[in-house]
Amino acid sequence: MLNNIGLPGLLLIAVVVLVLFGRGKISSLMGEVGKGITAFKRGVDDGKKELEDSMAEARDVTPEDEKDKA
Repeated sequence: MLNNIGLPGLLLIAVVVLVLFGRGKISSLMGEVGKGITAFKRGVDDGKKELEDSMAEARDVTPEDEKDKA
């Protein structure tokens, strides 16, 4: 169904949205979307860092028996 929209259909949708909401609402909405994307990326990066830190701690732990042999 959406495969046949094409460029004229997308332009028509954009014009209708602009008329309905106005330029001010759309720009503020896009600003909020940008802030959301930035927060999401920051959360993903923090999650990766936390996972890497926990993996590094897991590698550093050695059993007591191996410490005595060395």
